Amino acid sequence: MGRAEARLAVKSFFRVVTVDEAKDQIAAFAPRVGSETVAAEDAFGRVLARDLASPGDLPHFHRANMDGYAARARDTFGASATLPAYLRLAGAVEMGQEAKRALAKGEAVRISTGGMLPAGADAVVMVEYTEETGDGNVEIHRGVSPWENVIRIGEDIKKGQIVFRRGRRLRARDLGALTGVGVTRVPVFRRPRVALISTGDEIVEPGKKPRPGQVRNVNQYSLRAMIVDSGAQAVDLGVVRDDRSAFARAMRDALGRADIVMLSGGSSVGVKDMTVEVIASFPGSQVFFHGISVAPGKPTIFAAARGKPVMGLPGHPVSALVIFELFGAPLVRMVGGEDRSSAFAFRRTTRAVLAQNVASAPGREDYVRVTLEARDGRLEARPLPGKSGAIFNLVGADGMVRIAQGDEGLEQGEEVEVILF
Repeated sequence: MGRAEARLAVKSFFRVVTVDEAKDQIAAFAPRVGSETVAAEDAFGRVLARDLASPGDLPHFHRANMDGYAARARDTFGASATLPAYLRLAGAVEMGQEAKRALAKGEAVRISTGGMLPAGADAVVMVEYTEETGDGNVEIHRGVSPWENVIRIGEDIKKGQIVFRRGRRLRARDLGALTGVGVTRVPVFRRPRVALISTGDEIVEPGKKPRPGQVRNVNQYSLRAMIVDSGAQAVDLGVVRDDRSAFARAMRDALGRADIVMLSGGSSVGVKDMTVEVIASFPGSQVFFHGISVAPGKPTIFAAARGKPVMGLPGHPVSALVIFELFGAPLVRMVGGEDRSSAFAFRRTTRAVLAQNVASAPGREDYVRVTLEARDGRLEARPLPGKSGAIFNLVGADGMVRIAQGDEGLEQGEEVEVILF
C-alpha cells in the first residue's frame, strides 16, 4: 500500500468498539508461538504445549499417612481405651526401605508417615491411640477401618491419568507434582518476544532533566516489566521521535524481531498520529479497531502487520498501564499458549465495600483506581481522584473497580469486586 493509500485508510477508519468486542478481536487474532522442551526445574511460569499424563501410579506403594502402627484393620475392631486390643509387635518399617516381611494375623509393625505398608496390612493406627507394653506387644486403644490413615497405590494419581492440560501456566507446586510422578522434561510454549516502542519528541530518559514541555520516559520502564510479568521476553526498542520514516523503520525492525509489537504513545487522533498510517503501509495489514469504549484508555489500537499482532497503547501513563493490564497482558498470554478464559481472567481479586459514590459516563466501561483499608471488620475500597497522566495516582492504588458499560455509577456501601494490582 502506498503512502497516499495509507493516509486514505487512516481517514476512512476510526472504529470504536466495546470492551467485549475488543476482547473478541484480540482473541480471534492471537497466533500461538512454537513449542520447546525444557527441564522441569526450568518450567516455572511456562505454559504447557500439550497434555501431560502420569507415567506411573502415585504413590506406587501403599503408604502410611500417619505415624503409628501398621496393622490388619479387622484385628483392631472393637478396641477402645477401656478394652484395648493387643497385637504382637513384629518390628518396624524403616523409611525409604521396602517392607519385605508380610504381616501375619494379630501382628503390627512400627511405621512413620510415608513408610511402606507391609503385605497383609491395610490400615495404620495413629501412635496416640497406642502404647507398647514392654513384653513385645502393643495396646490398641481405638479401632481403625480398612485403609484408614493410608494413601493407597494410585490414590494421588493413576498411571495414564492426565496430570495437567495443555495451556496451563505452571506454578511452583505444579513442578513438585510433575517431578513426583517422574516427569523431568516438559513440553512448553516458547516465551513470546514482545517488541516495545515508545514514540514522542517530548520524551527524555530518566537521567536527563526535562525542559519545559518534555517528560521523562515512564511508560517504557513500567511496560517492559509488565511484559516480563506476563510471561514474555521484552525486546526494548527505545523511543522513536515523531517522524514517519523513523517510526516505519522501527516498526520493520520490531516485526522482524518479535511475535508481538506494543506501541506506547501515538494512538490518539491528532496531527502527529501516524501509527495507523504506518501499520496500513505494510502489505496485508489490517486494523481491527482504533478505540475502545473504556476509561481510562479509549484511544487504543489493535492491528495486524506481517501476520503479527500490533497494539497501540495510550501515551498517558495510567491509561497505558491499565490498558496493558486489561488487554495487552491477555494478548501476550494467549500468544504464549494460554486459552482465552484464563488469559483474560484477573489473577487476583477481592471483595470490598465502596466508601463513596462513584459516577460513570454513559456508553463506556470505567475502571476506577481504589485504595483498600480494613475498617470495622470489613474491607473498604476508597476511590482515588486523579487523571490519566498522573502516574502516582496508579502507584498509590491497590486495585481497580469496574463499572460496567450502561451503569451510571456505583453507590456508597455497595459491595464490589476489586481487581488487585
